[in-house]
Amino acid sequence: MIKKLFPAMLAALLVLPLQMQASTLKAKHKKQFALQLYSIRELVHEGDKADFQKLLNELSAMGYTAVEAASYDQGKGTIYGFTPEDYKAAVEAAGMESLSAHIGKPLSDEELNSGDYSQSLAWWDKTIADQKKAGVSYIVMPWMNIPSTLKQLNVYCDYYNEVGKKCAAQGIKFGYHNHKHEFVKVEGQTAYDYMLQNTDPKYVFFQIDLYWCVRSNNNPLDYFRKYPGRFKLFHVKDENELGGSCSMGFDVIFNNAATAGLEYPVVEIERYSHPVMQEAKESADYLNAAPFVKKTYRK
Repeated sequence: MIKKLFPAMLAALLVLPLQMQASTLKAKHKKQFALQLYSIRELVHEGDKADFQKLLNELSAMGYTAVEAASYDQGKGTIYGFTPEDYKAAVEAAGMESLSAHIGKPLSDEELNSGDYSQSLAWWDKTIADQKKAGVSYIVMPWMNIPSTLKQLNVYCDYYNEVGKKCAAQGIKFGYHNHKHEFVKVEGQTAYDYMLQNTDPKYVFFQIDLYWCVRSNNNPLDYFRKYPGRFKLFHVKDENELGGSCSMGFDVIFNNAATAGLEYPVVEIERYSHPVMQEAKESADYLNAAPFVKKTYRK
């Protein structure tokens, strides 16, 4: 009996320090917001467990409550060089949530022209299974080249609807993340609007990148009002650290978060003038101090 109990007791003793660490880090969290790990891309050494855990712990101590991944190798089935289960365990050991992942499978020219995207659609089966193991709630398509015709753009919309259905069947939400080029005209129609109008809200949400929306001379509020409830994730971004440019109007944007349908804000730092961890800390401090940012946007 003792021999049978010992392995279980040892496993429990090994897990206990991680649970205590996670609880200690969680106690420092004031509001729910995530960091897109692309922000610290130069610091991540894929497969280095100790180093990765240290980075995650530091982010959690800053106040981040979740992370969004930006490194998935489908062939190897790894996220930042780790199995999905080990990635999830590392994030949770830091007292954070494995919230979302940026993963893309663009269509080929042949698929766009023929309308047959079955091969790309099949690619998602293993991808979604891996992300489910990693505990993510949202999968986000991070980029696409904007087609030159509405017919091709409509093929993309149909494709996203089908990917969204596959995700929904596994309890995951599927969305699209914009940059600046989605606001160009295709045959007289703004591509971003066309995508919003021709994707099914049941299966496709939009992670609006606030910075790129503003920099393309558009007002996020106009989109919130025109397409209420479609923007479940925000990419909260500025020139460098949040609030640094004083030109984004984050107060007005967050005051209209309910109309947008926001469930979780995600910080992304693309450019920085200080060490990136300093900028990550300053961005977390900005959100925690901002009276217009709620503790949580989840219902």
